[in-house]
Amino acid sequence: MAQLRFLTSTRIAAAGLAVGAMLLTGCVANVDKPSGADAAANASAFLTIPREDMSTFDKNFNPFAPAVNPMVNQAIYEPMMVFNPAKGDTTPWLATEWKPAADGKSITFTLRDGVKWSDGKPLVADDVAYTFELQKKLKGGFEYLVGAKAEGTNKVVFTFNKAWSPALYEVGQLPILPKHIWSAIADPGKDPNAKPVGTGPYTEVDSFQAQSYVLKKNPNYWQPEKQKIAGIKMLAMSGNDAANLASVSGDVDWSNQYIPNIEKTFISKDKDHRHYWFPPTGSMINWQLNTTKAPFNDPEVRKALSMAVDRDQVTKIGMSGYAQPADCTGLSGNYDKWKNPAVKDNCTWTKLNVDEANKALDAAGYPKGSDGKRTLKDGKPFEFKISVGSSSSDWLSVANVIAQNLQTVGVTAKVDSPDWASVVASYEQGTFDTGIVWSANDPSPFKYFNNAMGSATVKAVGTKTFDNYHRFGDKQADVLLNEFVAAGDEAKQKDIANKLQEEYNATAPLVPLFSGPEWGNYTDIHFSGWPTEENPYATLSDRSPTTVLVLTTLEPSK
Repeated sequence: MAQLRFLTSTRIAAAGLAVGAMLLTGCVANVDKPSGADAAANASAFLTIPREDMSTFDKNFNPFAPAVNPMVNQAIYEPMMVFNPAKGDTTPWLATEWKPAADGKSITFTLRDGVKWSDGKPLVADDVAYTFELQKKLKGGFEYLVGAKAEGTNKVVFTFNKAWSPALYEVGQLPILPKHIWSAIADPGKDPNAKPVGTGPYTEVDSFQAQSYVLKKNPNYWQPEKQKIAGIKMLAMSGNDAANLASVSGDVDWSNQYIPNIEKTFISKDKDHRHYWFPPTGSMINWQLNTTKAPFNDPEVRKALSMAVDRDQVTKIGMSGYAQPADCTGLSGNYDKWKNPAVKDNCTWTKLNVDEANKALDAAGYPKGSDGKRTLKDGKPFEFKISVGSSSSDWLSVANVIAQNLQTVGVTAKVDSPDWASVVASYEQGTFDTGIVWSANDPSPFKYFNNAMGSATVKAVGTKTFDNYHRFGDKQADVLLNEFVAAGDEAKQKDIANKLQEEYNATAPLVPLFSGPEWGNYTDIHFSGWPTEENPYATLSDRSPTTVLVLTTLEPSK
C-alpha cells in the first residue's frame, strides 16, 4: 500500500502472535477508511503486497535461484505470450505472432518492434535464443527442444526432435533474459543479479531491506502508458497468519494467500472497498507419495490410503470450503471439459471408504496388530511423514486432517513442518516420504499427466527434479503422452486424454485431494482496475504469468 502506511518490522514480527485473536474476535487494527486516500497520494503510492512464504528477502533477483525474490518473473522479466486460465485466452506480449509448422516440429515467433531492456538496449532474437540455451544448461527441461535459432533481429525459430503440440505455451511463457547481461556473468546460476535488467514494467530495485523492497518503473518500458502506478512494494511475512493480519488491518493492497472465513475476517471490515475472487483453474492439490519407498511403490496401498482420506472434511476444515474434492480423473477447474465421464462416474479410490481401505491394506500384506496399528512387511510400524512448509496454515490443516483420517486404518502419519525451502529441497532430491504439492496449470492437461506418470520426468533419488517429485513412470502412459503431443487436433487430444485418465485411475500415481483455488483479494482504496469474475482479463494471483497483465492495468484510484 502507500508509503503512508509502512508496515514496520516490529509489527511483522508480532503478526503471527496477534492474528489468531484478531481473526477470532473480528477486531482490526486499522480498517481501510471508506473515503479512501486522495488522488495525489494514490498517484505516488506503491502497490503493497505481502509474501507469506518468505520471512526475509535476500538481494537476489536471479530467476534461476532456488528462492528467487517475488516479482522477478512477473514485473522484471517478461514472456513472449501470456495464457490466462481464468478466461482461456492468450495475450501476445514480447511476441506479436507465432506460427507452428505443419508437422508440429517447429514454431516461429515474431518479436514485437520497439521493445527495449531497462538499460536502453533493444530486445533482439538472440536474447530469446540465449535464454533457452541458459535455461536448459542451468535448470534442464525442454527435452524435446533441439534448439532456438535467431533469424535476423526479430524472429526466433524453435525446432523440436518430434512433434510437440504443448511446446507453444511452454516456450511462449518462459521469461526472457538479456544476452548482453547474462553472457558476461561468470556463474549465472549463482550470481545474485542485484541490479536486474529486464523488459518488464517495474525493474528498478529500491529501498532494499531484509523485510521489504520496492520496484520502481522501468525507464525504458515499451508500454509507458500502462505504467500508471508508482511502483511495487513487497513485504516479507512469516506465514499465512502474518500476511492475513496485514490484509485484515488494511496494510496491503493485494494478497495471494489463504484467508479463513474471508467474508467475515476480511470483507466485512469494508464491504465497499474489499474484494476477493478465487477463479477455478486447472491446478490440482495432490498428496504425493514417494514411490521410491515401500510401501508407496504399491498402487493398491496408494489407493487404500486415498480411500481413508475424507476429502469433504479436508476441504471444509483445511480449505474453509473454498475447494472442491478431487475425483479419479485427477482433473479440475478449467480442465472439466477434458474429463472422462466413465472414469469420473465410476470413481472409487478417491471416495471415503474406510472398510475398503482396511480390506485393501490387509490384502496387500500390512496387518493390523492388537493395538490397532499396522506394520510394514518387515515388522516395522507403518508410519511416515507428511511434509508441508510451516508458513502454509491451510495445508498444515489439510495434512493434520489426513493424519487423523489415517488413524482409522491403523496408519500413523506425522506432520513435518520445517520451512518451505527445506520441504522443497526434500521433494527435489527425493528424500521425503509424502508431501502436499500444487500441480501445473496449462491450457491442456498434458503437463499434469506428464508430471504424474511420464517416465521422462522421473529422476533418480539424489538427482534434483522440478517435476514428478513422487518419481513415478508408467510405460502405457508414455505411449499415450507421445500420442498426445503429436496430435495437433484437440478432438484427438481429448480421446487420448480419456485413455490417460483410465491409466491414471488404474495406477493411482499420486493422490489427488482437491481443486487448487487461485487465491486473490484486494482493496481498491488506492488502486482500481482489478480483474474480477465479470472482467476476468487475468487471475488475481500475484505470482503467475497473468500478474503482468494486472500490473499494466491497475491505476491510482481517484
